[in-house]
Amino acid sequence: MIRLTRLNHIPIIVNADLIEHIDMTPDTIVTLTSGQKYTVLESAEEVVDKVIVFRQKLLSQDPSGLMAPREHSSESESRSR
Repeated sequence: MIRLTRLNHIPIIVNADLIEHIDMTPDTIVTLTSGQKYTVLESAEEVVDKVIVFRQKLLSQDPSGLMAPREHSSESESRSR
């Protein structure tokens, strides 16, 4: 999973394995295999770099930290632990 940012600055987490292609219009548009499209702030190169880093972590000996650290945690998550 990779963390991207929508144009309205809201983060979105995308399954990197489902990215079909990335269009570079004035905006970066990530298209998934389902046909769903996301317009993101990151450049196409940044998205590709994030996918590469994610896959490198998958292949590393220590798979801890596959997800980027959470920016915010809710009370319900801390209560359920």
